[in-house]
Amino acid sequence: MTSKDEARAFLVSRRAQITPAEAGVHDHGDERRVPGLRREEVAELAGVSVGYYKRLERGELGGASESVLDAVARALRLTNIEREHLLDLARQASTSPSRSEVHGTAEVRASLRRLVESMGVPAIVQTPRLDLVAANDLARALFSPVFEAQEPNFARFNYLDPRARDFYVDWPLARRTGAAILRREAGRDPRDKGLTEFIGELTTLSPLFREDWARLDVHEHRTGTKRFVHPDVGRLDLAFEVLETPGDSTHRLVTYSAEPGTEADEKLAILGSLAAERRP
Repeated sequence: MTSKDEARAFLVSRRAQITPAEAGVHDHGDERRVPGLRREEVAELAGVSVGYYKRLERGELGGASESVLDAVARALRLTNIEREHLLDLARQASTSPSRSEVHGTAEVRASLRRLVESMGVPAIVQTPRLDLVAANDLARALFSPVFEAQEPNFARFNYLDPRARDFYVDWPLARRTGAAILRREAGRDPRDKGLTEFIGELTTLSPLFREDWARLDVHEHRTGTKRFVHPDVGRLDLAFEVLETPGDSTHRLVTYSAEPGTEADEKLAILGSLAAERRP
């Protein structure tokens, strides 16, 4: 989709997901032809005219001020990441379109590789399109099914490798989260030809990706808990942290850890022993 189409579809989908009760709108009991709020209700909540909001929902975000977009975000109860996505779409609408650019995966800095390898917890470096481009031995043991691919990538594993169904405690959630991360990145940089082609590949090969992509969800990993069912040690609940790499927008450092003394911590130690045995 073009940025205009993306903006239109995103606003329509978010409006459909919020009920009058959630928005604090009095429902007079009249039958609604569409789910969620009416355009007129969103306009009133945002403090803009109905005509102006209709323009925004047609994808005409160019020139819209950040304060107006913030008001729309509040009216639609957008999350912080959804609000950032809306602002990104507006920035794209305000810039002159240019040809697609091929953003290759830049080489991982040697110093970043050394940092990853020195860490005592599973640590990886991943790209915006979820390629795994560096990892320490413990992370390779943790994500062993993913690293068996020639070009390890979380989204490709989640949608195209049947083992993914058993690798996650909640595979549908892991799957949908990956699609939402890719949509967030596509909104941030729609001229990234490599990312566009990768999304096209998944769309062609996976009906489930097409289904999840159509949800128009956006997500950005920052911190939280990941739950795995590892083929060697079983259930693992691990906290993760995503760290930006200064001066390098193409790589993010992700670490996984367990509370000391817990069962998950003991299982990580077992994985560390297995990794040491397998090390050439």
